[in-house]
Amino acid sequence: MSELNDPRVFMAAERTLLAWNRTSLTLMAFGFAVERFGLFTHMLLAQPGEPIPRGGSFWVGLAFIALGVLASLGSVHQYQRMLATLRPVEIPKGYAVHLGAALSIAVGVLGLGLIVHLSLQAGAMPAASGLLGR
Repeated sequence: MSELNDPRVFMAAERTLLAWNRTSLTLMAFGFAVERFGLFTHMLLAQPGEPIPRGGSFWVGLAFIALGVLASLGSVHQYQRMLATLRPVEIPKGYAVHLGAALSIAVGVLGLGLIVHLSLQAGAMPAASGLLGR
């Protein structure tokens, strides 16, 4: 429990939450890039009519996205635990305390949606059509 009675303690906790939010977004973006680059290379190397396999880059990309989701949702849990230790004097009056947490939850939910979308899309991948210059 804080003994400072200073709103800067709350602001530091919120900055930490938002830093974790940026980290989770970066992990998800990197995972998406890895997954899409793997798909791109498979499409370049596949013969026309050959099904496009999902290799290691698909699973590594999904793992990075899942790690981003865990970081986003885990940071909200940590932030809520920190808020519970603060006194009312440490939270500025009229401040939207849960706005940062809501943003992090939204990022986590959208990350889960991205995992579902990529997984469903992987099951419905068409054969290579030769449209990439072959």
